[in-house]
Amino acid sequence: MQHTNGSGYPPAFHQSHNGNSHIPTRYSPGRIVPVRPPPLPKSQGSPDFSSPKPENSATFSFSAAEQRQQAEVARKRHRNALICVAISCAIFFILLIACLAVAASSNFDENCPDQNPTVKQWNPGHDPQRKVVIGKGEHLSLGASATVHSITIQNGGSLVFADDKEGSKNVTLKTRFIHIREGGALHIGADKCHYKSKATIILYGKSDESEDLPLFGKKFIGVEAGGSLELHGTKKLSWTQLAKTLPASGLPSGSYSFKKDYSRGFNVRVIDQDTAQVLYVDKFDTHDQENESIRLHTFLRGLDPGRIVAIAVGDSAAKSLLSDTKQTLKDLLGSAHVNDLSYRQSWALVGVIGDRTSNSSEAVQDYVNHNTAEQALARRKFTTVNGVDFSVSAYSEWIEGTSWAGFNVEVADGTVLDLLDDVTSWREGDRIVIASTDYSMYQAEEFTLLPCPKCTKHQVKIKEKPQFPHVGEILDGVDMRAEVGILSRNIVIQGEMEGSCYGSNMCQFFNTDTFGGHIQILKNFTSVHLSNVELKNMGQQAQKKYPLHFHLCGDVDVKGGYRSPTYVDSLSIHHCFSRCLGIHATNGLLVKDTIGYDTLGHCFFLEDGIEERNVLFHNLGLLTKPGTQLPTDRNDTMCTEIRDKVYGKYIPVPATDCKAVSTFWIANPNNHLISNAAAGSQDTGMWYLFHSMSTGDSHGLYPETKAELTPLGKFYNNRVHSNFKAGLFIDKGVKTTHANSEDPREYLCLDNNARFRPHENADPSKPRVPALIESLITFKNNDHGAWVRGGDITITNSAFADNGIGLTFASDGSFPKDEGASQTVLESLFIGESKNYGFPGGQNKYFGTGWPGNRNRTLPRNKTFPIRGFQIYDGPVHLTRSTFRNFVSTSDRYTSAIGFFMKNAWQLTPKNKVSLVKLDINVSLKVFFCKPGPWFEDCKQDGDKNAVFNDFDGSVSGYKDMLVGRLDNFLIRNPDCINVTDWNGIICKGKYAQIYVQTWNPANNTMSIVRDEYPDFPMLLRGINQNHRATFQQYQPVVMLQKDYTVHWNGKAPENIVIYLINFDKNDWIRIALCYPRDTIFQVKSDVYQRLTKVVSMVEEYTAASSIKDFLDSQAERKYFFDNSTGLLFIYLQARNERDGQSYCSSFGCERLNITATIRSEQVSNCMAEVDQKYRKTPTIISPVPLNNSVSVPCRACGTSQVIFSSDPERTYIPVQVKSLSKVETDQGDLEAFISVNGTKMKLYGRNTFVVTVDACTGKIAGNRTFLTKDTALIVEYLTTGIPQKSIVLLAVRSDIPGEQTISEALVSLGTAKAAKLKDKGSLALYGFKGHFKPSWVELFTSPAGQGLGIVEKYIPIQLEEYGCTKVVKIQRKDLEILKKLQRAQ
Repeated sequence: MQHTNGSGYPPAFHQSHNGNSHIPTRYSPGRIVPVRPPPLPKSQGSPDFSSPKPENSATFSFSAAEQRQQAEVARKRHRNALICVAISCAIFFILLIACLAVAASSNFDENCPDQNPTVKQWNPGHDPQRKVVIGKGEHLSLGASATVHSITIQNGGSLVFADDKEGSKNVTLKTRFIHIREGGALHIGADKCHYKSKATIILYGKSDESEDLPLFGKKFIGVEAGGSLELHGTKKLSWTQLAKTLPASGLPSGSYSFKKDYSRGFNVRVIDQDTAQVLYVDKFDTHDQENESIRLHTFLRGLDPGRIVAIAVGDSAAKSLLSDTKQTLKDLLGSAHVNDLSYRQSWALVGVIGDRTSNSSEAVQDYVNHNTAEQALARRKFTTVNGVDFSVSAYSEWIEGTSWAGFNVEVADGTVLDLLDDVTSWREGDRIVIASTDYSMYQAEEFTLLPCPKCTKHQVKIKEKPQFPHVGEILDGVDMRAEVGILSRNIVIQGEMEGSCYGSNMCQFFNTDTFGGHIQILKNFTSVHLSNVELKNMGQQAQKKYPLHFHLCGDVDVKGGYRSPTYVDSLSIHHCFSRCLGIHATNGLLVKDTIGYDTLGHCFFLEDGIEERNVLFHNLGLLTKPGTQLPTDRNDTMCTEIRDKVYGKYIPVPATDCKAVSTFWIANPNNHLISNAAAGSQDTGMWYLFHSMSTGDSHGLYPETKAELTPLGKFYNNRVHSNFKAGLFIDKGVKTTHANSEDPREYLCLDNNARFRPHENADPSKPRVPALIESLITFKNNDHGAWVRGGDITITNSAFADNGIGLTFASDGSFPKDEGASQTVLESLFIGESKNYGFPGGQNKYFGTGWPGNRNRTLPRNKTFPIRGFQIYDGPVHLTRSTFRNFVSTSDRYTSAIGFFMKNAWQLTPKNKVSLVKLDINVSLKVFFCKPGPWFEDCKQDGDKNAVFNDFDGSVSGYKDMLVGRLDNFLIRNPDCINVTDWNGIICKGKYAQIYVQTWNPANNTMSIVRDEYPDFPMLLRGINQNHRATFQQYQPVVMLQKDYTVHWNGKAPENIVIYLINFDKNDWIRIALCYPRDTIFQVKSDVYQRLTKVVSMVEEYTAASSIKDFLDSQAERKYFFDNSTGLLFIYLQARNERDGQSYCSSFGCERLNITATIRSEQVSNCMAEVDQKYRKTPTIISPVPLNNSVSVPCRACGTSQVIFSSDPERTYIPVQVKSLSKVETDQGDLEAFISVNGTKMKLYGRNTFVVTVDACTGKIAGNRTFLTKDTALIVEYLTTGIPQKSIVLLAVRSDIPGEQTISEALVSLGTAKAAKLKDKGSLALYGFKGHFKPSWVELFTSPAGQGLGIVEKYIPIQLEEYGCTKVVKIQRKDLEILKKLQRAQ
């Protein structure tokens, strides 16, 4: 196969090179250099047709005749030369014209690899034993399907797939592997010549046959140093979002199906012609009872014209069927066969009451030998008022002596989807996936596209019926529109799979074969660019091979010498068995518009903790399932059963060692996530974790990563939903040592050893670089919308909805590693329970009632789980300029806007601050402190008791600069505190700090701390180290300053105590007395401890005061007093240094007190009785609450200024609300009907109809008109002729609906699909559009008689070209600008 190309042509392709080689200046990926013949050799001399120049040569003399003869010869030579030149030029131009003609006729494109003249056709046929080597000088074009054993491309050889301009080829290559190295190249299309035909590479083979190829294994496409891989399929929009909600079954009212045996008589269903809802279900046994025939006659006569009626006979219906009833069936429904209905004859009919313009659908089948020849099936198609096509079917049949009757109401001939973007690149037969918009990722669904000639460029039609609803709207201000991804591409790389799992492929966990194909790229490749390629059945679970793996490639952008940086663009990676994309010790890779769907293990996976500068832009990951490869991939079962790498008999703990599988696994913060969607993972959508060192194959090869200290890359406009553990998780690391006797856990299991604290140049001595999380949308995550732990982190312009807990801020335990750091959330929206009610099924486990409207809805956990918007843990944290809505408790659970980490043994700082928050509509519980019960347990952990925050401006409590704490916390009380029993809280004025009390010998006491003013209410603290192996204990109470406290123990007093002054400003103090046996001897010292350097300074010895008076008079001195009569050691704790900003301690370090006690007694040291007798004090107020402290005026600056949080911020939306009132509602006292546009509320009074028009191109209110409801003609005239084009039309009614038929017909001009039946409707609201385009948001709402609609809310896009707007404001896409800046920077 390998031979030399004798054509003399140069190589077919210019390949790009890495930084170690020369790179052609005009290289672009896949571009073919025009092939030209080599230049002719330069002649030694050029002919000169001018007079000869004088030379130093011999001179000869000629006669005149000879001279004439010589001149004639010269003239002939000159003439002949001219003739030769002319002929040569003519031939050249003829050949040139011919070449150009040939090129033009063949549409030759130098950018297309298969069109290069050096490429030879290659059709090897089907030989599974043939091992192909394509080497030097060989450039082959595969034009027909083939099967070979393997292909090696090397030494400058190349393989391309043939294409044509019609895209009519269908080439399938089946091989065990393709190995590309040393100048070899595989091209299917090119960057500037996308492949048009269908190309498939099938990688075959089993894990237990043949030998592995070093580095790659089996069943692969592998690229080594010098190799090139260029795969470029036809461009398709990779993914978009729904623009209109897709209901379960495709019908907003739901589909209907019924089938029953021996249901004798006429089975009747009445269906609403406008909504497809089944209104009446009844059965009339006209076989034996004539009164049933009369009842059927009366029933049909009572139906309104236009109602759809479906009838199916069960068993028999003819015997007692009266002639009047038959006539009614003929007159009202157009039956042609009911007169001839006979015994046990199967009969079905679908008709419309009073519709004489169209025929009913009617079918009859005779009963013969206990059977009918076929089903008597009647079926008709209809359209809802909002444009959904549906069919109604009725059927009747006999099968082996059993009578069956049934009905179906369902979407007709496919469901049309309205989408956000132009999807004209999607084709009939393509497969798409729609993400879940509920708590369970298993509500994601796949569909096949049908032809749809009537669809707009924003619509497609799907074949299958959706099982679950998929939200296509902005609800409550939060963009919950489902992602819709296209799975199909015209270049497919896939593994050939066995029917079931086999061999050593982890079959104890998987039923299916998980040994797929894989693509692996190694360092120093020449060129790799992949776009619009489909990878399916790829990845190898047991062998740790990924569908696409950049393995130890180093820098793959300009920094690495690649003039055309490496990218992965618009790939579809689905139904794969080991991740989606592995970025392994690789930097500068662009991953764009790529879908990862239904995969095992972390999907977009940064592996060793050293990967940096990679850009993940507008990718979609969903249905990320557990895998076995790493502990963090595993679920409960895998975690406990895979123990081959643990030490000894250790059994892993799933909650702490495993259960972290994530769609985006980001092991180094210096990477960029922009406009991505994590739409369903078993554990987490996006997880940032921090390796303390390089791990895996990179370990020891690179400098320490300092990931914890590395500033965060760009994080903008990402969305996370339908994840079980969390949407976004920033915390933890992995274990970086192998299992041993001291730590038996497996290498790379989850580890709580890292805290994110970003600093300039990853140097903790340099300034902090706050991490910015911008424009995050997180909803329907079971546990946390976001869990964020670490140093300076700011979340802004973000939305949290329908999460178990919206956002948890956790700092760093007792002593932050990044002293002075804090976390802030601002300009954000928190929704407790939205109008996304959810749907049972798809592994949704929890269902119950909730808000709004006390309706049934899916729940994040069970019905008792306490939903919280913002959860405080540790601190300091700051919540500001944010809005909360729809936090309403039920009889089953507490639902609060602000809450605290449950069962918390750790500290909460009084420096946690809340300001400028807006507790908006439907917030019944602003704050909640735990109460004993489900989830909270006994509420007696130390952190539970010390939960506090500072209400800086009174926007929560109504009182400025107050501490909000737990109701039973008497350490922070004073006499004018305000009890809020609903919160289980109090609101107090004062100045507060903390003390950290560390004790040794013993280390397992319970400490009681008591304010002298409230001796009957001690706080019992268990300590944070609640295990028997702890060598010391720590207690962390919040205290009111300038007060007296005593400390007691439930056992022997500790021999060593260290007390830290936390959050004390200079000169802040408390007086504390600790209980000891009365014969104890003390040594007391103070010092300043710098924790980072572990330097101790400013050591001072305390001396004993002679009396309590001497002690009290010497507050500024270092004295203590031991009261032998009570056993109390009195000490002042007073700060002498300034505290910086958010730091817990001073800039010199933490001021602390060290007490060493020589204790001879083993008695319990509890002196409370003595304190009560001798030191009880009357409560006093140090900081009284000012009389004008309460906040009575609404705070205009409170809450987020942003109204809508969408994933397409370049589009402009306006919030619109329409509230109509039915007569029943007004009679019950609800008097407010209105239309609100962008915050401007216009009210409707009296029995009137209200119409508001909005300019669809500017969003400004163009007009509003109020009509008396009885003035139907005026209303109709205005709706049909009085509204300008390009107008959004909003209509509300109060009490009555205007003349039903005429108004209904007028609404067709505003977007309804047909004239609606408005008779007997309770209320009506319209979102319409006047123009030549029907937007997806157009909708008519009606309610049944006696019922109302409530507030109907929509978020309407404006300034769309589809509206006919001529001056559309093009808003610059910020995400694209960020991407461009990153690319320029790199």
